[in-house]
Amino acid sequence: MFISEAYAQGVGGADGGLMGLLPFVLIFVVFYFLLIRPQQKRAKEHKSMVEALKRGDKVVTSGGIVGKVSKVVDDQYVEVEIASDVKVKVVRSTIGQVMDKTQPANDDKK
Repeated sequence: MFISEAYAQGVGGADGGLMGLLPFVLIFVVFYFLLIRPQQKRAKEHKSMVEALKRGDKVVTSGGIVGKVSKVVDDQYVEVEIASDVKVKVVRSTIGQVMDKTQPANDDKK
């Protein structure tokens, strides 16, 4: 009598395979829309901001240093003037925010 009941319980669990995966799929969808997608959007915006840096822009580095871009060295570095006659070379990806976009200064001295 006990053996037949055990066999009957084992047969009924075969259809629940898809329903068992449903919570994991729902959790992944929630993570994608609440965490992954906004982070990718933020990274894309930061990349475009860093690529658009030009001479004369006021920037804040991720370390909190405020300065003005005095020279765009190459695609990896910019030179930032943090005080009069004090210039530092900064990695572009460490620029956290562009505070003020200005027109580049003219090099012509008339």
